[in-house]
Amino acid sequence: MKREGFLQTFEEMGGTVLANACGPCIGQWKRADAVKGRVDSIVSSFNRNFPGRNDGMNETMSFLTSPEIVTAYAFAGDLTFDPVHGTLKTAEGKELKFQPPQGDELPAKGFARGEEGYVAPAENGDAIVVEIPPGSDRLQLLQPFPRWDGKDFIKLPLLIKTKGKTTTDHISPAGPWLRYRGHLDKISDNMFLGATNALYPETGKGTDVLTGEAGLPIAQIARRYKAQNIGSAVVGDENYGEGSSREHAAMSPRFLGVKVVLTRSFARIHETNLKKQGILALTFADPKDYDKIEQQDRVSVPGLSALAPDKPVRVVVHKADGSEITIQANHSMTEQQIGWFKAGSALNALS
Repeated sequence: MKREGFLQTFEEMGGTVLANACGPCIGQWKRADAVKGRVDSIVSSFNRNFPGRNDGMNETMSFLTSPEIVTAYAFAGDLTFDPVHGTLKTAEGKELKFQPPQGDELPAKGFARGEEGYVAPAENGDAIVVEIPPGSDRLQLLQPFPRWDGKDFIKLPLLIKTKGKTTTDHISPAGPWLRYRGHLDKISDNMFLGATNALYPETGKGTDVLTGEAGLPIAQIARRYKAQNIGSAVVGDENYGEGSSREHAAMSPRFLGVKVVLTRSFARIHETNLKKQGILALTFADPKDYDKIEQQDRVSVPGLSALAPDKPVRVVVHKADGSEITIQANHSMTEQQIGWFKAGSALNALS
């Protein structure tokens, strides 16, 4: 872009050039003119417009369109401007009319090559020590997740039953939380903050079934269970985990003791991420069984030693009155992914 002069064009326009990465998509930018409580409209050409995603303001109405239309609106400063037929006045008072957009599929001079920023791997990586300040809340050395102990999951308390759209942004919100993305413990405090709990009226909160205390953040409840060496289960709705592929949406539940996620259906990438972290990802064989799950239920998954590809899994739901419901669940794990589960994570299996 610098070689072809595009970078200079954007700089002269007053544009801010970000890295070709997740910045705007995950809401990692700040609108200088945003005012809390004021309803604004913005247009963008990247692929996320969830409420609050772009500027932390749920009131902002975010519309998606093409890069060309966004550029035209940026010059006009007016959403009623017609970039095809309309004209703008320059600083000198001249009339300006946009030409139809055009561009090359590939750069005529090819892609620029270079090694700027490249650091060659160490000859002896085992000798490298990564030093992190003990008090850092932004960085933390990642510890291996524990291996599966060979035992069935027995009477896990229900952590949350999500209802409706549950994106990875609902499971692990972005925005200001991204400053902790290198610190798994710290960022896990955001777990399920944006999720709708079918069993509690307030978003991101639920009930500690061990104490009966209600209205607690889901992450706090999970930490309580973890402190008592008790795992937990999550139940989800359709297309659970849609949206961005962020791994924290799988790593945080794993870190805070979630053993199994049982849903009506999964978004494909998130399902794979759960498998990578050693969480048992299951779907209801009969989606209507979702409606049978209640707050005080305990969830057991027996027969895990016989886990095999294309073989259904039996889930036992223990009711508060002592009765039990047996539900059939399915999984999509391959032999390799079952190995990840037993190893505790894909990373463990590779170590």
